[in-house]
Amino acid sequence: MGGKYRITGDKYPRMRRPRRRGKLILAATASVVALGLAGWGTMQLIDVFTGGDRKASAADHKTDCPTTRPSAPAKVLPKPAKITVNVYNATPRSGLAKKAADELKKRGFAIGKVGNAPAAYDKKVPGPGVLLGAPSATNGSFPVLGTQLVGATPKTDARRTADVDLILGTKFKTFSTPQSAAAALAALAKPAPAPSC
Repeated sequence: MGGKYRITGDKYPRMRRPRRRGKLILAATASVVALGLAGWGTMQLIDVFTGGDRKASAADHKTDCPTTRPSAPAKVLPKPAKITVNVYNATPRSGLAKKAADELKKRGFAIGKVGNAPAAYDKKVPGPGVLLGAPSATNGSFPVLGTQLVGATPKTDARRTADVDLILGTKFKTFSTPQSAAAALAALAKPAPAPSC
Protein backbone atom coordinates (compact mmCIF):
# COMPACT_ATOMS: atom_id res chain seq x y z
CA MET A 1 0.00 0.00 0.00
CA GLY A 2 1.19 3.42 -0.73
CA GLY A 3 0.43 6.93 0.38
CA LYS A 4 -0.86 7.75 3.82
CA TYR A 5 -1.95 4.16 4.49
CA ARG A 6 1.55 2.76 4.11
CA ILE A 7 2.62 0.73 7.11
CA THR A 8 5.76 1.90 8.69
CA GLY A 9 7.15 0.42 11.83
CA ASP A 10 4.80 -1.19 14.33
CA LYS A 11 1.97 1.40 13.99
CA TYR A 12 -1.05 0.55 11.85
CA PRO A 13 -3.13 3.20 10.13
CA ARG A 14 -6.63 4.16 11.37
CA MET A 15 -9.17 2.73 8.92
CA ARG A 16 -12.43 4.20 10.27
CA ARG A 17 -13.86 7.69 10.33
CA PRO A 18 -13.38 9.72 13.50
CA ARG A 19 -16.42 9.71 15.86
CA ARG A 20 -18.60 12.76 16.01
CA ARG A 21 -19.74 13.25 19.59
CA GLY A 22 -22.39 15.81 18.59
CA LYS A 23 -24.56 13.22 16.87
CA LEU A 24 -24.31 10.86 19.86
CA ILE A 25 -25.37 13.56 22.33
CA LEU A 26 -28.26 14.64 20.08
CA ALA A 27 -29.53 11.04 19.81
CA ALA A 28 -29.35 10.53 23.60
CA THR A 29 -31.18 13.81 24.26
CA ALA A 30 -33.89 12.98 21.71
CA SER A 31 -34.48 9.54 23.28
CA VAL A 32 -34.75 11.04 26.80
CA VAL A 33 -37.28 13.63 25.56
CA ALA A 34 -39.29 10.93 23.74
CA LEU A 35 -39.41 8.76 26.89
CA GLY A 36 -40.48 11.75 28.97
CA LEU A 37 -43.30 12.62 26.56
CA ALA A 38 -44.46 9.00 26.49
CA GLY A 39 -44.54 8.89 30.31
CA TRP A 40 -46.41 12.20 30.52
CA GLY A 41 -48.95 11.02 27.93
CA THR A 42 -49.46 7.78 29.85
CA MET A 43 -50.13 9.70 33.08
CA GLN A 44 -52.67 11.91 31.29
CA LEU A 45 -54.51 8.85 30.01
CA ILE A 46 -54.51 7.25 33.46
CA ASP A 47 -55.92 10.46 34.96
CA VAL A 48 -58.67 10.59 32.35
CA PHE A 49 -59.79 7.01 32.92
CA THR A 50 -59.44 6.94 36.71
CA GLY A 51 -60.84 10.39 37.48
CA GLY A 52 -57.59 12.01 38.58
CA ASP A 53 -59.14 15.45 38.01
CA ARG A 54 -61.60 14.78 40.86
CA LYS A 55 -58.79 15.06 43.38
CA ALA A 56 -57.84 18.47 42.10
CA SER A 57 -61.45 19.65 42.00
CA ALA A 58 -62.04 18.30 45.52
CA ALA A 59 -58.95 20.19 46.72
CA ASP A 60 -60.22 23.37 45.01
CA HIS A 61 -63.67 22.82 46.53
CA LYS A 62 -62.24 22.42 50.03
CA THR A 63 -60.79 25.91 49.92
CA ASP A 64 -64.34 27.27 49.62
CA CYS A 65 -65.46 25.23 52.64
CA PRO A 66 -65.80 27.19 55.90
CA THR A 67 -63.38 26.14 58.61
CA THR A 68 -66.06 26.00 61.30
CA ARG A 69 -69.18 24.12 60.29
CA PRO A 70 -72.32 24.42 62.36
CA SER A 71 -73.60 21.02 63.42
CA ALA A 72 -77.29 20.24 63.32
CA PRO A 73 -78.99 20.56 66.70
CA ALA A 74 -79.78 17.43 68.67
CA LYS A 75 -83.20 15.93 67.96
CA VAL A 76 -85.67 16.67 70.75
CA LEU A 77 -87.60 13.48 71.44
CA PRO A 78 -90.35 13.09 74.02
CA LYS A 79 -89.54 11.25 77.22
CA PRO A 80 -91.23 7.82 77.61
CA ALA A 81 -93.35 9.20 80.49
CA LYS A 82 -94.90 11.72 78.06
CA ILE A 83 -95.99 8.97 75.63
CA THR A 84 -99.32 7.24 76.28
CA VAL A 85 -99.31 3.77 74.73
CA ASN A 86 -102.43 1.71 74.05
CA VAL A 87 -101.40 -1.94 73.85
CA TYR A 88 -103.46 -4.32 71.72
CA ASN A 89 -103.01 -8.05 71.09
CA ALA A 90 -103.46 -9.19 67.47
CA THR A 91 -102.22 -12.73 68.16
CA PRO A 92 -104.05 -15.89 69.32
CA ARG A 93 -102.00 -15.87 72.57
CA SER A 94 -104.07 -14.71 75.51
CA GLY A 95 -102.79 -12.22 78.08
CA LEU A 96 -100.02 -10.92 75.79
CA ALA A 97 -101.23 -7.31 75.77
CA LYS A 98 -101.31 -7.18 79.60
CA LYS A 99 -97.75 -8.57 79.90
CA ALA A 100 -96.46 -6.17 77.26
CA ALA A 101 -98.21 -3.20 78.93
CA ASP A 102 -96.69 -4.12 82.31
CA GLU A 103 -93.21 -4.26 80.75
CA LEU A 104 -93.63 -0.89 79.03
CA LYS A 105 -94.89 0.62 82.29
CA LYS A 106 -91.69 -0.62 84.01
CA ARG A 107 -89.71 1.16 81.29
CA GLY A 108 -91.41 4.49 82.04
CA PHE A 109 -94.17 4.67 79.43
CA ALA A 110 -97.70 5.82 80.32
CA ILE A 111 -100.20 3.06 79.56
CA GLY A 112 -103.65 3.76 78.14
CA LYS A 113 -106.03 1.06 76.92
CA VAL A 114 -105.07 -2.62 77.00
CA GLY A 115 -106.98 -5.34 75.16
CA ASN A 116 -107.52 -7.24 71.93
CA ALA A 117 -106.77 -5.60 68.61
CA PRO A 118 -109.58 -4.10 66.54
CA ALA A 119 -111.04 -6.28 63.78
CA ALA A 120 -108.97 -4.52 61.09
CA TYR A 121 -105.77 -5.81 62.74
CA ASP A 122 -106.86 -8.91 64.68
CA LYS A 123 -104.62 -11.81 63.57
CA LYS A 124 -103.54 -9.73 60.54
CA VAL A 125 -100.18 -8.40 61.77
CA PRO A 126 -97.49 -10.77 60.45
CA GLY A 127 -94.49 -8.91 61.91
CA PRO A 128 -93.56 -8.16 65.53
CA GLY A 129 -95.98 -5.26 65.75
CA VAL A 130 -97.49 -2.08 64.35
CA LEU A 131 -97.14 1.43 65.78
CA LEU A 132 -100.30 3.37 64.99
CA GLY A 133 -100.78 7.06 65.69
CA ALA A 134 -101.27 10.58 64.37
CA PRO A 135 -98.93 11.89 61.65
CA SER A 136 -97.17 14.04 64.27
CA ALA A 137 -96.01 10.85 66.02
CA THR A 138 -93.75 9.96 63.09
CA ASN A 139 -90.94 12.22 64.34
CA GLY A 140 -91.75 11.98 68.04
CA SER A 141 -93.41 9.02 69.71
CA PHE A 142 -92.75 6.39 67.00
CA PRO A 143 -88.93 6.51 67.16
CA VAL A 144 -88.94 6.39 70.98
CA LEU A 145 -91.40 3.50 71.18
CA GLY A 146 -89.67 1.81 68.22
CA THR A 147 -86.48 1.45 70.27
CA GLN A 148 -88.38 -0.96 72.52
CA LEU A 149 -89.62 -3.21 69.70
CA VAL A 150 -87.24 -3.59 66.76
CA GLY A 151 -89.03 -4.30 63.49
CA ALA A 152 -92.34 -2.65 64.41
CA THR A 153 -94.02 -1.03 61.40
CA PRO A 154 -95.09 2.62 61.87
CA LYS A 155 -98.48 3.63 60.42
CA THR A 156 -100.47 6.83 60.72
CA ASP A 157 -104.20 7.35 60.99
CA ALA A 158 -106.55 10.34 61.23
CA ARG A 159 -106.54 10.70 65.04
CA ARG A 160 -105.79 14.08 66.61
CA THR A 161 -104.76 12.78 70.03
CA ALA A 162 -101.13 12.22 71.06
CA ASP A 163 -101.59 8.60 72.22
CA VAL A 164 -99.98 5.77 70.22
CA ASP A 165 -101.29 2.25 69.65
CA LEU A 166 -98.90 -0.68 69.86
CA ILE A 167 -100.53 -3.65 68.12
CA LEU A 168 -98.57 -6.84 68.84
CA GLY A 169 -98.15 -9.16 65.85
CA THR A 170 -97.59 -12.88 65.46
CA LYS A 171 -93.77 -12.55 65.39
CA PHE A 172 -93.67 -10.70 68.70
CA LYS A 173 -91.44 -12.56 71.16
CA THR A 174 -90.11 -9.95 73.56
CA PHE A 175 -89.07 -6.32 73.73
CA SER A 176 -85.47 -5.18 73.23
CA THR A 177 -83.32 -5.39 76.34
CA PRO A 178 -83.39 -2.16 78.38
CA GLN A 179 -79.68 -1.63 77.63
CA SER A 180 -80.04 -1.93 73.84
CA ALA A 181 -83.21 0.21 73.88
CA ALA A 182 -81.39 2.92 75.87
CA ALA A 183 -78.44 2.79 73.45
CA ALA A 184 -80.79 3.11 70.46
CA LEU A 185 -82.58 6.03 72.13
CA ALA A 186 -79.25 7.78 72.82
CA ALA A 187 -78.26 7.31 69.17
CA LEU A 188 -81.54 8.89 68.05
CA ALA A 189 -80.97 11.91 70.28
CA LYS A 190 -77.44 12.56 68.93
CA PRO A 191 -77.08 15.62 66.70
CA ALA A 192 -76.87 14.93 62.99
CA PRO A 193 -73.31 15.18 61.60
CA ALA A 194 -72.41 18.41 59.84
CA PRO A 195 -72.44 18.16 56.04
CA SER A 196 -69.00 17.56 54.59
CA CYS A 197 -67.68 19.94 51.96
